[in-house]
Amino acid sequence: MTLREAIEQYILWRQAHGAKFTNSAGLLRGFVRHAGTDTPCNHVNTAQILAFLAGHEPLTRTRENKYYALVGFWRYAISRGYASRSPLPANERSSPERAPPYIYSRDELARLFDPPTVETSRRGAVQLDAVTFRTLLILLYGAGLRYGEASRLTLADVDLTNAVLTIRATKFFKSRLVPVGPQLAAVVATHVSQRRRAGLVDDGNALLLANRDGTRLASSTVQDAFDTLRRVAGVGRSAGGRTIPRLHDLRHSFAVHRLTSWYREGADVQRLLPVLSTYLGHADLEGTKVYLSMTPELLEQASLRFARYAEGGRHA
Repeated sequence: MTLREAIEQYILWRQAHGAKFTNSAGLLRGFVRHAGTDTPCNHVNTAQILAFLAGHEPLTRTRENKYYALVGFWRYAISRGYASRSPLPANERSSPERAPPYIYSRDELARLFDPPTVETSRRGAVQLDAVTFRTLLILLYGAGLRYGEASRLTLADVDLTNAVLTIRATKFFKSRLVPVGPQLAAVVATHVSQRRRAGLVDDGNALLLANRDGTRLASSTVQDAFDTLRRVAGVGRSAGGRTIPRLHDLRHSFAVHRLTSWYREGADVQRLLPVLSTYLGHADLEGTKVYLSMTPELLEQASLRFARYAEGGRHA
């Protein structure tokens, strides 16, 4: 079987098992163009792999992503009999550890969400207004949403009566219901009212978060807006972890703050972890467990819990 045929079958197989597999599919198709569409799987050699990985250049995330996409493909190809051996280099170097996410403090969040501060940061903005931008930020933190999930929300996905969001077309092709608290529900309700006053399309298919002319938010515009807001709010570098806080770190902060609160409340965190995992839309529990060792505050609460347990106190 040719490399192109085998890779296309592998992509379809991964997608049939629930993975979007968009980025890896693009990398694998890039390798087909590099190695030759008619090349048999068994004729690919290590030199071709190294050339595709950029040889012995410094390690990058792109190289790592390419390598692991090829690892998955060759496991599949060998298991199906399309190849008899793997041409992957045996001594591929490990990439440097990723910097941990930036966990915003409560004070930093208050500054980022402060209406006058957001208004100042959006002064002179042509498309993304301050209320829409602030609503987006609060959704990312208050509901732990990914940016793509929040930006795709339509008016039909927002049930203000029951304070529930319907998240569709997620990272793992799953939809989920996300209940929200009264404060977040009030922010969303205010934003919906503003949309109506602005004369934007009010049917169910209309985007909840849109530019002034009703068009979809551009991720580059949102990122530039967030960079400006961080400077205005004075939220910047930290002593450890990431030096530049990201928009996505609002989601990480939500998870860590929720876990910390559960520890303080004496809740059964191990029992609640699957609940948090489902709420966040993780494919499995491993994606949520990484938050358990993310901040000194969270580790302190976990240590206090263990100390109480060791002393014969209540175990939760």
